[in-house]
Amino acid sequence: MAGHSKWAKVKHFKGAIDAKRAKIFAKLSKEITIAAKIGGGDPSMNPRLRMVLLKSRAANMPNDNIDRAIKKATGGGEPIVYEDLSYEVFGPNGVAMLVELSTDNRNRTAAEIRSLLSKNGGSIATAGAVSRLFQRKGQIIVGKEAASEEKLMELALESGAEDFRTDEHGFEILTDPSHFEQVHKSVEAQGIHCAAAEVTYLPTLTVPITEDSARNSVTRLIDLLEDHDDVKDVYSNAEFGS
Repeated sequence: MAGHSKWAKVKHFKGAIDAKRAKIFAKLSKEITIAAKIGGGDPSMNPRLRMVLLKSRAANMPNDNIDRAIKKATGGGEPIVYEDLSYEVFGPNGVAMLVELSTDNRNRTAAEIRSLLSKNGGSIATAGAVSRLFQRKGQIIVGKEAASEEKLMELALESGAEDFRTDEHGFEILTDPSHFEQVHKSVEAQGIHCAAAEVTYLPTLTVPITEDSARNSVTRLIDLLEDHDDVKDVYSNAEFGS
């Protein structure tokens, strides 16, 4: 789930039930195919493909699935024409959401997303009203068991990271998007396992959600958006309290 808690997102992604995992794999396969069709099947020459392969690895997606998705794009056949879209959304309780999609039919997708929002307490925001509440950052998450704080901090900052944070679960490395790959490669080169690594949108201002009814309405809308076939990612500034 794409709430503000980075560790909740990691656990949700890795601990998905089989039905949810199948949906995640299908979405990743689609994005791999789109990325390979646009930029070729060599990840060393295709940044978009490299990013989705990172997500696929984090989700424990089988290599056979990945290979099939790349071959689907590079093996000829009917052309694949997808358009990338993003929606700025206000959800229940004033929560802001950025929704990224890839679609082969803009009008169909727009109608489906608007209907989903209207039935679940959400609405399309005016341009800039939501995007200004987020910043684009490279984010690398490392569990406490994977590295020592001192070693990882030194490595990250020397490699070009902007910030290094620690909490009871582990470590978070933040980078400028343009420096994400070099920092991530430096961490992996030391044999340090990353629980998650991606270029993402992080909220500059969060909305605390503590009541059960509010939590349920926000998580329901996020889950429904994430389940839509054309949706790649949902980012929100909801901060779910205990």
